[in-house]
Amino acid sequence: MMTKMNTTSTDSERWDAIVHRLPSADGTFFYAVKTTGIYCRPTCSSRQPKRANVLFFDRCVEAEAAGFRPCKRCNPRSTSPQQQQSEVIAAVCQHIKTSDTPLSLATMAQLAGLSSFHFHRIFKAVVGITPKQYATAHRAKRVRQHLQEHDTVTQAIYEAGFETSSNFYDQSASLLGMTPSQYQQGASGIEIRYAVQPCWLGWVLVAATAKGICAIAFDDNAEVLTTQLRADFPNAHFCAGDRAFETWVEQVLSLIEAPQQAVDLPLDIQGTAFQQQVWQTLQTIAPGTTVSYTEVARSIGKPKAVRAVANACASNHIAVAIPCHRVVGSDGSLRGYRWGRDRKQALLAKEAALTE
Repeated sequence: MMTKMNTTSTDSERWDAIVHRLPSADGTFFYAVKTTGIYCRPTCSSRQPKRANVLFFDRCVEAEAAGFRPCKRCNPRSTSPQQQQSEVIAAVCQHIKTSDTPLSLATMAQLAGLSSFHFHRIFKAVVGITPKQYATAHRAKRVRQHLQEHDTVTQAIYEAGFETSSNFYDQSASLLGMTPSQYQQGASGIEIRYAVQPCWLGWVLVAATAKGICAIAFDDNAEVLTTQLRADFPNAHFCAGDRAFETWVEQVLSLIEAPQQAVDLPLDIQGTAFQQQVWQTLQTIAPGTTVSYTEVARSIGKPKAVRAVANACASNHIAVAIPCHRVVGSDGSLRGYRWGRDRKQALLAKEAALTE
């Protein structure tokens, strides 16, 4: 069952973060105690104040302008341990991006000045995925780019940083969801099962590779859906689904009808490491609730990446199962939706009614 994503956008959520000293809240706000005249980080180890004596501020300068002094114990004006960790991990991520060959876990940990175990744990906490998943997603992006730029698969493989072609082919299925030649030729020879069914939102297309569902899309016209799918994979082999695929379609239709239920659908998700991090976060938003793009950015530890989060939502090809419709503007406005704003509003209204 999906659970609601933790945020610190309201006073009650901020107070809860203070009570539990949530590391994820550090840097998102500060609190001041009227009886002491001091302001702190949410994670400060000082004695917990009474709620009635607490004020919240977004920035240190705001707390100081109100007459409060920085706490000497948690030193809110300094870089927090969480921020320091984020900077270290960001530097490692940059090494991953620029390295011509894959970095081992030990090498990455050495760059961070941490043990392999500690580095792995911190990397996943900061980035949202493991170092291996991040590196794999980045290499997949490089491979796709070079396959589109070069005439030969061999040239693309070496340009993407693989020392041998055998090393790449061992990983090509997980990197691309198909062989490199098939990807370069518009998914030539790849078998894609798909079905178009009526639902209360119009028509829904469900498509899947052997790995799992690769697309869930809505439209008022069934032909438009199939035309778009064939344009995305011009050389794939399209076929009717088997019993396993039919079960997936039934689960998708059931999820559209009753979004509050738990389903376990295999997904064939292709995207950058950042997109995958955002999409994983979207799957934690409970039916009947919404979060803002800003809150999603904060939850993944990148509060300034609001526009990038919005772009990741817009790039999502798997409706409902990756519920990008539950992300709205900070003012509560619906903003955009790949399959139409009216459908987004209808989905949210249905979910709210079902969870009341």
